[in-house]
Amino acid sequence: MSRFAISCLTLCLSAAFCMNVTKLEAQDWIAFQPSPASNINDRASVIDLRFLNEAYAGERGRILARKGQFVHESDGTPVRFWAVNGPPQDLRGEDLKNCARMLARYGVNMVRIHHAIFDERGELDLEKVKHVQDVVAAMKGEGIYSHISFYFPLWFTPPSDLPWMSGYDGKQHPFATLMFHPGFQEKYRDWIRGLLTTPDPQGGDRLVDDSAVFGIEMQNEDSFFFWTFSDKNIPDPLLQSLERQFGEWAGKKYGSLQKGLQAWQNASHPRDNPKEGRLGFRPLWNIANERTPRDVDTAKFLYETQTKFYRDTYEYVRSLGFRGLIHTSNWTTASPERLGPIEKLSYTVGDFIDRHGYFECHHQGENSAWSIRDGHSYWDRSALRMNGSEPGKPKDFNHPAMDLHYDDKPSMISETTFTRPNRFRSEAPLFFACYGALQDSDAIVHFALDGVKWQVKPNYFMQQWTLASPAMMGQFPAAALIYRQGLVQSGPVVGDIQLNREELLNLKGTPFPQNASLDELRAKDLPQRGMASNAASRIDPLLHFVGQTKTLFTDGPGRVDAQVRDDRKSRIVESATQELLLNFEAGTLTLRSPRAQGISGALSTMGAVELPDIQVASDMELGHIVVVSLDGNPLSQSKRMLVQVMSEEMATDFRTKQLGNGKKQIESIGRDPWLFRQLSGTIEFHKPMRISALDVDGRPSGTGQVSKRLELQPDVIYYQLTPLD
Repeated sequence: MSRFAISCLTLCLSAAFCMNVTKLEAQDWIAFQPSPASNINDRASVIDLRFLNEAYAGERGRILARKGQFVHESDGTPVRFWAVNGPPQDLRGEDLKNCARMLARYGVNMVRIHHAIFDERGELDLEKVKHVQDVVAAMKGEGIYSHISFYFPLWFTPPSDLPWMSGYDGKQHPFATLMFHPGFQEKYRDWIRGLLTTPDPQGGDRLVDDSAVFGIEMQNEDSFFFWTFSDKNIPDPLLQSLERQFGEWAGKKYGSLQKGLQAWQNASHPRDNPKEGRLGFRPLWNIANERTPRDVDTAKFLYETQTKFYRDTYEYVRSLGFRGLIHTSNWTTASPERLGPIEKLSYTVGDFIDRHGYFECHHQGENSAWSIRDGHSYWDRSALRMNGSEPGKPKDFNHPAMDLHYDDKPSMISETTFTRPNRFRSEAPLFFACYGALQDSDAIVHFALDGVKWQVKPNYFMQQWTLASPAMMGQFPAAALIYRQGLVQSGPVVGDIQLNREELLNLKGTPFPQNASLDELRAKDLPQRGMASNAASRIDPLLHFVGQTKTLFTDGPGRVDAQVRDDRKSRIVESATQELLLNFEAGTLTLRSPRAQGISGALSTMGAVELPDIQVASDMELGHIVVVSLDGNPLSQSKRMLVQVMSEEMATDFRTKQLGNGKKQIESIGRDPWLFRQLSGTIEFHKPMRISALDVDGRPSGTGQVSKRLELQPDVIYYQLTPLD
C-alpha cells in the first residue's frame, strides 16, 4: 500500500470516528448523523455558508423586483434565493434560532412561512401571527428573508353558521370563493391587516415595517381555471351569486342577457336562469377544448374577476404601507396550453410570477397523498433519464425545474422537490441548482423542512418531502454555491415568445405551455389524472435545458422565436453555454464550468470523464461528484475548493419487494438513522492539492495529504482542497 493510500485510510478512520458512522454488516450503507442544530455554532466548518448572507436580512433595504430580477434596494445588486418551506411550526425560542443558524449554514437565504393565521371559524389568531413574527425575527438574525403564505383553501372548512359567508356546511373547502365573495374578501382583508400591522409584543418591528419580510402571497394553489372550480365544490347559494355576476357581465357586453345568449348561438346551460339574471359555467374541459363563443366569454369573465381580486388586494396591501413584494398565486390549470397562459396573465398584477412543481414517483396506497406507509407502492424514477410519470410510460420531457419567465418579471418556484421514496431523489439538488442557474431562476423554494433533527420520520407519520436527509440538504452546500453565486452561468435567451392578450383570452393558447407537476395531495383533484388536450403546435420543452426562455404578453402581434431542437434523436442536450451536458438516455449530467465541475447520475457508465481542471471516474451506479469554488474564483485559480460526493439515501431497515414492471411495494418504511450508499471514485487534478477530508458537519478530520489524486473514501461526503501555490 502506498504512503498516500495509508494516509487516506487514516483520514477515513478519523472521519468515521468524528461522524459517529456505523457501517452495516454485509451491506454497503453508512449512517448519516450530523450534529444537532444546537451544536453547530463553531465556525470551523468548511461547508458553513453563513458568509453568503447579509449580517441581517434587510441590511441593504427591501428586496425589490426590477428588470426581471430580485435586487437589493440600496444598490440594485441582483440576488437569488435558495430557500425552504419552513421552519417546522413547533419550533420556539432557542430551537427556532438554532434552526435559522442551521439553514444559513447550508446556504439558505429565505424561508416560506406557509401556514394559516386564522382559526377554524376564520377569525384572526393572534398567537399564529405572533409565531410568524418570531420566525421572521429568528431568520432575520441569520440573514434569511421571510416570505409569508397565509391562506390555502385546504386550511379552511367554513362552518354552516358563519354570518359573513353562509352556504357552507363544515365539510367543504372554499375553492375559488375568495375571488368573488364580498364577505369573504372583507374577512380576508382583516387577516392581512392583522398580520402586517399587529405590533410585536416583544418590541420588534411590525411586519409591515420590517425589511426582512421579503413578501406576501395572496393565496396558495387556487384558481378559477383549475379542476376544483366546479358546481360540486361551490355551494349553490354562492354559485348562484357568481352566476349573477356572469349574467351582469354578459348583459353589459351585449346590451342584455338575452342578446348575449343569441350571440352564443343560443348555447344554453342547465343552470342558466335568465329571469334571475344567472348564467351557468360549462366545465373547464369543454371550455379549453371546444372553445365556443360562450366558452370564450366565460374564460374572459373568469379572468377579469380573478384579476380584479388580485388587483384590489394588491392595492389594499400597499395602502397599509407595505413596501415588500406581493404576488398573487402559484397554481396550474385544467389546460396548460389554453388556460395556463390566461392564469399567468392574471398573475402579472403582482411583482413576480410564482408556480409549484413536484417530481413524483407514482406513489400509491391508502393516504399516499400525504404519507408513506407499509404496503404502499412506488417506482424509482430518474429525472436525468426523463422517465415518464408511471412505469412503462414514454419519456416525459417536462420537469418542474423548467422555468419559463413571464412579462419581464422575476420567477419563483415556491414549492418543489423530488418526493420519496425514490432512489433517484439524490439527483435533485444539483439538478435544481445547475438548471436554475442556467435559466436565471430567481428563487427555488424546496419543500419542505418538516424537521431539523435529520430524522427519517420527523413527524407522527413519514412524509414524502422531508428535506433534512443526506440526498437533499446533505447536498445543499455545493448546490447553493452553484445557484446563488452563479458558478454555472446563465444561458442566452433561446425561446422568446410574444403572446397577444386578446388572442389568449380568445383561447388561442400558447405553443410553449408549462405542464402541471402536482404533488400527490392535489393530483387527486384531476379527473382521471388528466389534463385538457394539447394545442396543435408546441415548442420542444428541451429548450429549457439549453438556456433562458421568456414569454411577453403584448397588445401587438404575437411572435415566436425559438431554436429548433433535434435532441430527441441524439438523446443528448447541451446548454448553449456548453457548461452542462445532459445525456437522458444514459441518465448522466456533466458539469464543466470554470468554477464548478463534476458528474451526476449513472457514473459507472461514464468511464473517466475529462473536465477542464479535473478528471473524474467512479464505479457508482448512482452518484454525484462535484468540485466547486469556495472563493468565487475559477478552479484553476481558486485557493479554496469543496469536493462534495453523494450516492443515494435509504432509511435503516427500509425493505421493499418487486411488484413487476418496475414497481415496488414497501414492506417496512424503516427507522432512524438515514443511510447513504458507500461512496467510491477518483478525482485527478492538474496540480498537487492539499486534500483534507471533512466530517459530516464539514470540519477537518485530519492534517490532510498532498497529492494530485483523491481516492474517494466510502464514508466521506465532503473534502476541502487548497493548492500548494
